[in-house]
Amino acid sequence: MIGAIADDFTGATDVAVALRRHGLRTVLYFGLPPDDVAPSKHGADPSQSDTDTPVHGTDTPDYDAVVIALKTRTIPKADAVARSLAALDWLRTHVNPDQVFFKYCSTFDSTPDGNIGPVLDALADAMGVPVVAMTPSSPEHGRTQYNGYLFVGDVLLGESSMRHHPLTPMTDSYLPRVLEAQSEYRAGVVTLPQVRGQAIEARLSELRADGVRYALVDALDDSDLTTAGRALSGAPLVAGAAGLAAGLAKGRAEGRAEGRAGDSAVGQAESPAASRARADHGEAPVPAPGEPAAVLAGSCSARTLQQIAAMIEADRPAYRLDALADQDPGSLADSALAWYDTLGKDTEAPLIYSSLEPAALRHVQRQLGTDRSAAILEEAIGRVARGLVERGVTRIVSAGGETSGAVVSALGVPGGEIGAEAARGVPWIFTPSGLTLLLKSGNFGEPDLLLEATR
Repeated sequence: MIGAIADDFTGATDVAVALRRHGLRTVLYFGLPPDDVAPSKHGADPSQSDTDTPVHGTDTPDYDAVVIALKTRTIPKADAVARSLAALDWLRTHVNPDQVFFKYCSTFDSTPDGNIGPVLDALADAMGVPVVAMTPSSPEHGRTQYNGYLFVGDVLLGESSMRHHPLTPMTDSYLPRVLEAQSEYRAGVVTLPQVRGQAIEARLSELRADGVRYALVDALDDSDLTTAGRALSGAPLVAGAAGLAAGLAKGRAEGRAEGRAGDSAVGQAESPAASRARADHGEAPVPAPGEPAAVLAGSCSARTLQQIAAMIEADRPAYRLDALADQDPGSLADSALAWYDTLGKDTEAPLIYSSLEPAALRHVQRQLGTDRSAAILEEAIGRVARGLVERGVTRIVSAGGETSGAVVSALGVPGGEIGAEAARGVPWIFTPSGLTLLLKSGNFGEPDLLLEATR
């Protein structure tokens, strides 16, 4: 069983759907689950429940992976480490996974003073793991690693739009150097020829002998990630983006297929419970048409800005939260909700956003400070989310990792069932309360995603 710890909420949904897509029944928790959750491991009878939805105080259904979504990417280091270790302790106490996966963004999203290194140091030390393999490569999203350098499409990370990220500007594309600036340990590379030459494990042994703690694995396509997943199937701690999680899941699925073939060869029939569990990996649920919906956007990524523009061009009602005009989060939210109340009953799903183009964003940050402006807008958008739900909205589409964390935290959502994908790596989440969420990482989705998700 895989236990995953994600450093933000949209990253958690991305890794959860990657695991589910490749046959692992997956449960997702937002924040540290309470101690009264008693999950049942793979092999329990899934007929006791028909969803992946976690319900506090009762057993969750048969599953193969647990994902815990934290909001630790940009908080103080000590807090990020403490929360990540608490998540590890919960996983060990409640589900005892044979593999822990630390999920970070495919664009690494971590400055020299960032949290990936400190969190990995703490997890590896706590688990006694001498060498940790990882890769942010996610070819389906245009992220690839070669010779330790991270590319976005055909552009080096440090030359891409990520150099303008408001919270984690990425100006260095060489990941071992970025990681060593944060960590107490050294980092090395598993090169592409070593990956494709089936020499990953041998390279990890070399790095371990040289006293290197972290191994950044090159990968240019999904077959490289599958190769890595097979090689790392027995590793107690692995890290990276959802692409590597998918490779790990594929490796496990292949192992199960071989096991079923072996059972068949000796005349052992598959149990009804196992058959139902495999059937549950089939068609994923989608939202019911006509639900009252709204879009909340805070990401300033290039793709989210395109998606906002598409909504405005389609004449969707739109309201911008302006932190320069009003620094009181409560007042900002009240004004947005008052605007929402003026919309007609049959109005198409509106957009409430704080996203800005890079030049405008830098102006706001100079006036208010980066941390203060972010805090104002995150609290405001969380208050807006609560107000929308109180007004009957049952489907919320959120754009941006920090925005999604604010929305989920404000609404007190404990977790949910992973449904169908509205875009690659962007699944619908069905919560125990009946609220449907779509939590989109800033750079994910086609330009019309926000429009299509709220039709």
